[in-house]
Amino acid sequence: MSLAADVRRWEDMAVVCARTAERFGRIDAVFANAGVSGDTSFIEGTFNPDDWREMVLTNVLGTAFTARAAMPYLASSGGHLLITGSVAGTVMVPGDLYSATKWAAGALARSIRAEAGQVGVRVTLVQPGLVAAGDRTPGREDDPTLDPDDVARAVLYALTQPRHVDVSEIVVRPLGQDPHR
Repeated sequence: MSLAADVRRWEDMAVVCARTAERFGRIDAVFANAGVSGDTSFIEGTFNPDDWREMVLTNVLGTAFTARAAMPYLASSGGHLLITGSVAGTVMVPGDLYSATKWAAGALARSIRAEAGQVGVRVTLVQPGLVAAGDRTPGREDDPTLDPDDVARAVLYALTQPRHVDVSEIVVRPLGQDPHR
């Protein structure tokens, strides 16, 4: 089963969750993994407000919409919500809007976890370092990277823990990644 959706649209996320639950009878796990990155600066380079809007709406509002749409189903099944943050959301990256959106994703995960535990839903924030998936921002072309499978194994680790174990956060970065990036 595949469904097209835009995480920035509440209606799309509500429909995806409803149809998924209808098709499979329940939802056990949801991974809010959509994200947009790009080169941003508050001082230098070109500025495209539409690119900035897309980044904030996808990385922050899309994550919130995904979580809200999934939560009734996850509460019903005692399921698991996973949210993609970033190492960039754990350190201060000068002039980087992406970093700010991933700080927000981390705050969302913590806020949702504080509420969701009361209804038996586990919440895991997955914070990968630089992943070899897509273009890299200028100046990072030679930085060490994770393979997408490295992140997938971290996600599977969280999902396969016993029901009473809530892996709150996983930070996974490539060996040798600059600790400030």
